[in-house]
Amino acid sequence: MIEAIKMSEPADPRLDDIRDLNHSDSRPDLPGGKGLVIAEGSLVVGRLVESRFPLRCVVGFGKKLADFLAEREPSELAGVPVYEVTREVLKQVAGFDMHRGLVAAAERVPEFSVAQVLDGARTVVVCEGVNDHENIGSMFRNAAGMEVDAVLFGNGCADPLYRRAVRVSMGHVLRTPFAHIEGSYTTWQRGLAELQEQGFHLVSLTPHPQAVHLADALVDADGQPYEKIALLVGAEGPGLSEHAMRATDVRARIPMAPGTDSLNLATCAAIAFYERQRSLRRVK
Repeated sequence: MIEAIKMSEPADPRLDDIRDLNHSDSRPDLPGGKGLVIAEGSLVVGRLVESRFPLRCVVGFGKKLADFLAEREPSELAGVPVYEVTREVLKQVAGFDMHRGLVAAAERVPEFSVAQVLDGARTVVVCEGVNDHENIGSMFRNAAGMEVDAVLFGNGCADPLYRRAVRVSMGHVLRTPFAHIEGSYTTWQRGLAELQEQGFHLVSLTPHPQAVHLADALVDADGQPYEKIALLVGAEGPGLSEHAMRATDVRARIPMAPGTDSLNLATCAAIAFYERQRSLRRVK
């Protein structure tokens, strides 16, 4: 039986791992600071417990914490401090009202290399300049639901382990492999050669009217789906850079109704993921 330690003093240093979660300069998940991974809510905390990230603590309200602990094997939390707090104490520590009632912190671990995440992968997504944490979180959630094997980050992307990205992804950022392609705004695209060497067909997503229909970009001249596909997406507004699109095999668009030009980035990515799965199902 896991015993929770009751905490009543917000200033207790044992709660520092979850202190000032929304403070831009000192929040504990800043890579340059403590560099922790923060999970909120029973589902996401559960996925953190099951992930490769070493737990440091679990904190929660009485009943929510008790319900969570009852669902876990004691071995999963062996040696991990578990703290029970009131809603008011957690609010003072975190800096806002955490109504979900459960939060956990874990240490970051060395990131996978590009080669590691590509090993055995058939479908990957590559991001350039995606600096919105909610879009990144949504993309990971969509990727997990539609059998995307990995996420690669080019230049200018936000931290995928930021608390909001973890929450919006429903914890899937903790499960789906990701890696960063090194390089600046104009040089990171050279790293795409590694994907091509591994047999990936590179597809840029763009609203440009001269781009080919997305469905056509995912199959070869005989109508057969490519064995390996890498889908490139850029930030909302600017989209992919010309440098990135030149490094790909084809530019593809999602057909839009008159008077519109694009969709939300995560929505576009989800449509592309679905179209990829649909192309594969045709030959099963």
